[in-house]
Amino acid sequence: MPARSSPATSAPSSPPTTTTVSASAPTSRSTHLLSAELVTAGGRHVHTDAEENPELFWALHGGGGNFGVVTSMTLRVHALPAFCFALLLFTPDAGPDVVRAYRDLMDAPAPDAVGGGVLCLTAPPAEFVPPELAGTRMCAVVVTCAGPEAELREAVAPLLALGPAATVVAEIPYADFQCMLDDPPGQRNYWSAEYLDAFPDEAVEVFCARAEDMPVPTGTQHVVFPVGGRVARGPSEYPLPWRTAPWAVHPFGVWEDPADDERAIRWVRDVRAGMRPWAVGAVYLNFIGAEGADRVAAGLGAENARRLAEVKAAYDPGNVFRFNHDTAPAA
Repeated sequence: MPARSSPATSAPSSPPTTTTVSASAPTSRSTHLLSAELVTAGGRHVHTDAEENPELFWALHGGGGNFGVVTSMTLRVHALPAFCFALLLFTPDAGPDVVRAYRDLMDAPAPDAVGGGVLCLTAPPAEFVPPELAGTRMCAVVVTCAGPEAELREAVAPLLALGPAATVVAEIPYADFQCMLDDPPGQRNYWSAEYLDAFPDEAVEVFCARAEDMPVPTGTQHVVFPVGGRVARGPSEYPLPWRTAPWAVHPFGVWEDPADDERAIRWVRDVRAGMRPWAVGAVYLNFIGAEGADRVAAGLGAENARRLAEVKAAYDPGNVFRFNHDTAPAA
């Protein structure tokens, strides 16, 4: 989940690195993109950066895989000398108090180095989970810190005071943390998201009420996380309008049995509907599936969508790259 400030932005910059990829356009790391090599639908090789083909460079900062196949990217990387996290598990009845306490911690505001989120999920049969709670719905708080453990413990003190049923506090390599909550491959998925202009008590109540309906036991996660911080203070000229929202709710449906398809999909849609009074409309497109052209345009912002369509017409006029969150070429 995105932190309030990506931990990688908390230290001085290191030299750029070049990464070879087989996907299309970069999005979540786009602030740190320095250049890209791209092959168009017509087979033309294009280099793009802030000076050469700048409109394409702009479009790759959030416009998705609409313009060609990006074969390599040069990224600015950042040192991360320390990283730690806390994972606190609470029983569902504590959910509203826990979510409010986490919201208040992050809205204080928390230091840029502190991030994380709250996840309602099926407790795994892990060593740190009491056996009687494994396989049941739990409210988990993950607090990350791009700094020493002492700073993390100070941040989570109000949450520890609520009496979690299980607690893990540890230093860990950032790459290992990134895959801690990965769901196994081959499962059925349906996701969506709403970015919020605020997360008041009324929204907390709706969020927690929707947790009661989530499919359990499954790999489904019901997530709320802060944005803000360095994310909101980053460059504003790219087609990523959701970055100014302070909070996001991400119903992440994951299950195995096809018989659960209807209830899992309905649950995700119900979460979105419940959060809509506080939604900004813009959304990180990697968090949603096929929700229609209007949803994509709203997620990008109307003026950004128009400008992206012009770029699409220049680099993929036949709309070959359309099996994604498609931006149709401008006429």
